[in-house]
Amino acid sequence: MSTESSPEALDETAFDAVLCVVAHPDDIEYGMAAAVAKWTAAGKRVHYYLLTRGEAGIDTMEPVDAAPARADEERASAAVVGVERVEFGDHPDGTIEYGVVLRRDIAAAIRRNRPDLVVTLTHEETFVGGNLNQADHRAVGLATLDATADAGNRWVFPELVADGLEPWKVSGVAVASGSRATHYVDVTGHLEDAIASLEEHRQYNDALPEDFPKPPELLENILGGSARAVADPDVTHALLLEYFAR
Repeated sequence: MSTESSPEALDETAFDAVLCVVAHPDDIEYGMAAAVAKWTAAGKRVHYYLLTRGEAGIDTMEPVDAAPARADEERASAAVVGVERVEFGDHPDGTIEYGVVLRRDIAAAIRRNRPDLVVTLTHEETFVGGNLNQADHRAVGLATLDATADAGNRWVFPELVADGLEPWKVSGVAVASGSRATHYVDVTGHLEDAIASLEEHRQYNDALPEDFPKPPELLENILGGSARAVADPDVTHALLLEYFAR
């Protein structure tokens, strides 16, 4: 953590609808799904938008087979935490390019789903903890920050209005897994939901190296470790976020 003070609790009364925007199936399940489980249990509407189907993510499976398999796993994973609407873009897994096409696709998703809050992954070169971030994550994370502004501007991508997608202004955007957390979501009690959600990615998980941490260990490290940055001792698991009001 590079923040000078402890992160503050995110005001979860300030939003009723959330859109999670990431690059690949399983990106949401590395911690974010715990907050999703909490929000859907509280009656909030949460939708997912993934820019790819993760077709390049399994070395032992041809992309033409991996794409539908991983999309199905993501839908099952989303259902575990109460999410019924999962949309996929058509960007190529592994070679997503930052630019106006990516921004337009994300802006369109925001206008379709009309969220109060958008959540994405960090576009920093490294995740919190120092592991190197992946190119698709960086492109999608940065484009999502820009698209939250694009979505509310009638004169940016006017073709979206012509397609029936009127401008939509979000109230905030939050970035997970980065080094500059300003806020946290208390997900105490939702660790098992997050584990069950990640475990739905069976074919992907089975193809990981044998020494890669299994979902219970991995998510305890992520969410339990994040809770140590929170001043409240009653918070045993937390999702850290860098939050920007829009």
